[in-house]
Amino acid sequence: MKLVLASASPARLATLRSAGLEPEVQVSAVDEPALLRAAGAAVTPADQVLLLARAKARDVAPTQPGAVVVGCDSMLELGGEVHGKPAHADEAVARWRRMRGRSGVLHTGHWIVDTRRTPAPEVGDVSSTTVHFADLSDAEIDAYVATGEPLAVAGAFTVDGLGGAFVTRIEGDHHGVVGISLPLLRTLLADLGVSVTELWTR
Repeated sequence: MKLVLASASPARLATLRSAGLEPEVQVSAVDEPALLRAAGAAVTPADQVLLLARAKARDVAPTQPGAVVVGCDSMLELGGEVHGKPAHADEAVARWRRMRGRSGVLHTGHWIVDTRRTPAPEVGDVSSTTVHFADLSDAEIDAYVATGEPLAVAGAFTVDGLGGAFVTRIEGDHHGVVGISLPLLRTLLADLGVSVTELWTR
């Protein structure tokens, strides 16, 4: 059975590989900012990531017959605001100065389209995990942003890279913070009649 990941995230791919899955990667062409603008300001953070995950999976699905296509999207909710990837280093620094010593909720939307059947059944859900951040010094923030890592990820941090030293605790699924929740993926696959063990390559 072919598994397709509709995401460019190296962390998502690495997570799936570590779990015995070897997906084909096809990045979607979804205009995420435009999609969110069209959805309006009233859409909750959890609904935003689910909307984007669904759009990514649906964009890729028509080009992948006979496959299980997985789309994901992550955002950090902090103090009532939602944060994706920072646009530049100054934004990442400013964001970390707000984040330090505080807690936020990392939402990751998951959407699966099973193109082996017609019409293709779809399922989706959101993994939400509370993340507690260390009280970083300005020097630590500057050094971290200078590595470039925060610019490539939602929320401007990783839990599986250099940023892991700045996450003091999480409440929820660790993998959801990385970018794809393995327990939720298993549940959604089961909803489609697929066992995650069928997708193991080792």
